[in-house]
Amino acid sequence: MEKTFLLLIFLFAFYSVDAQSNETNGDPYEKKNEIKLNLLAPLSGSVEVGFERHLNKRSSLGISTFIVYDQTKNEDMNYNISPYYRYYFGKKYASGFFVEGFGMFTSIDGKKIYAPDNVTFTENKDVYDAALGAGLGWKLVTKKGLVFEANVGYGKLLFNADKTDHDVVAKFGLSIGYRF
Repeated sequence: MEKTFLLLIFLFAFYSVDAQSNETNGDPYEKKNEIKLNLLAPLSGSVEVGFERHLNKRSSLGISTFIVYDQTKNEDMNYNISPYYRYYFGKKYASGFFVEGFGMFTSIDGKKIYAPDNVTFTENKDVYDAALGAGLGWKLVTKKGLVFEANVGYGKLLFNADKTDHDVVAKFGLSIGYRF
């Protein structure tokens, strides 16, 4: 009976040691996924949501979607989908100062053709294009998993810039999110 009891205690001790080794070193910051909502986007009549997956302490991949719902506030952009890669320089897991490279598939209003009075115009059909760009930002993560992020980015249209009045794209964000 004592041998069986000691064997059970011995097995339980090994099981508890093994269970502790599967944790992420007890660090609440080392969760792999984030969802975010851009708080600046509604000011321009749009909504932007994003998802980010951390590859390790220093890098991550993500994607964001920007959709305009009020064309009176944002007359040029219709929507964009932007995948990105980020490299972090902070001391904590995937936080602090970062740089990013991004791609973007976008829908922008077509070129405006003005009448001789320079007041009235007709607009060509929407232009679909791809862009490449770079950005930088700062991310703060709390122990509870709340994420606060500020970022800016600038890119250039690649294929159809001559069919629109714009040849650059910009990303601005002040986001709040959750790491899980």
